[in-house]
Amino acid sequence: MNYREVNFDGLVGPTHNYSGLALGNVASMTHEGLVANPREAALQGLAKMKSLMDAGYAQGVLPPQQRPDLGALRSLGFTGSDTEVLARAAGEAPQILRAVCSASSMWTANAATVTPSLDAPDGRVHFTPANLQSSFHRFLEPATTARVLAAIFRSDAHFAHHPVLPASPAFSDEGAANHTRLCGGHGEPGVHLFVYGREAFGWGAEESVAPKRFPARQTLEASQAVARQHGLGESQTVFAQQHPDAIDAGVFHNDVIAVGNGPVLLYHEMAFLDERATLDELRAKLATPLIPVRVPLEAVSLEDAVASYLFNSQLLSNPDGTMTLVVPGECQERESVWRTIQDHLLAGNNPIAEVVVKDVKQSMRNGGGPACLRLRVVLGEAERAALSGRVLLDEALHGELIAWVERHYRDRLAPEDLADPQLVVETLAALDELTRILAIGAVYPFQLG
Repeated sequence: MNYREVNFDGLVGPTHNYSGLALGNVASMTHEGLVANPREAALQGLAKMKSLMDAGYAQGVLPPQQRPDLGALRSLGFTGSDTEVLARAAGEAPQILRAVCSASSMWTANAATVTPSLDAPDGRVHFTPANLQSSFHRFLEPATTARVLAAIFRSDAHFAHHPVLPASPAFSDEGAANHTRLCGGHGEPGVHLFVYGREAFGWGAEESVAPKRFPARQTLEASQAVARQHGLGESQTVFAQQHPDAIDAGVFHNDVIAVGNGPVLLYHEMAFLDERATLDELRAKLATPLIPVRVPLEAVSLEDAVASYLFNSQLLSNPDGTMTLVVPGECQERESVWRTIQDHLLAGNNPIAEVVVKDVKQSMRNGGGPACLRLRVVLGEAERAALSGRVLLDEALHGELIAWVERHYRDRLAPEDLADPQLVVETLAALDELTRILAIGAVYPFQLG
């Protein structure tokens, strides 16, 4: 079926700001209160998408969420007109106002977990939107995410959509940020590596090793539930615990400390609590030889790994069998990281043949690198043809989206600007136009009444 991996990047929303909402995300916490540039953020994201499209990779687009989320504010007891609701929230609960204005949906690696039709027993592509219940500002996303995915992947013959897991700490699910599919090639059956931070139930839950500084967001139970929804059997799955010391260092998702593509698993020494058992199980279940690319702690410290987001890079397959690693510009700013890329990754015995540096600083300051910005969906030719809307990037769509951003986005947004009622008017106008550009129909609450 000519399978290809399509990277669906999230468009950065018009309310992109630095509110420091994400506990355990060092970059987000460090840059709290800075003035953001939503226009630059969106253009940086589009520039990355365009460059990968030009290089021959399949590139898709996902829309941002409706923000500010006035419905959430009203559900919390703020009443009156939109202006009154914003003013009251700003005066009484500024942190809640910041949360309902978050543009965090740009990080579509958290949007859902995806299983290709190759691996599913019913031969369809399966989606489960992440419940993101570990933080309020992200908990607001799943309902709209589910509508967007259903609008784009609409064909029942090709796509299956599952309900969000219960919004309970026991089933805390962060989506594809803690999920990696390993395989010989995108058109071959794969093994799904689910990485969790803690166990909620079971005999060993109370005695299990847990982080001490920051919360573990993903549970084993959530990962197992998603695997069951998608019909994945024991021979297709590996469940590995993230190293608690890494979580305490700011590795809030597995994709901050490891990235996989095809048979390659690029990971830090401190990625997994039991490194040997994880690799052994992957080797036993993969139909093709695993190619582990291990970065030792002595080469790159956890601090440098988190600051540079070396492992939050996109690892992409090329037609000649080599791979390209797309890294954020911050990797060049850390000597140990850049030296490791040159001496260990590019010069090592692995398929990584090229490193491409991208400027995504606006996203990075909130704790999201190139890998955070994309949801990977492996699609066959018929499945790509079955997509609804206009979401696969081409020259024309890219040009329209650039013009759309230039028309609607501010070039300066501070946390105190979030109470501006004009921001609501601007964002709703922008999103209404965007759904027409992408031809996905009504997906936002204000469009649905």
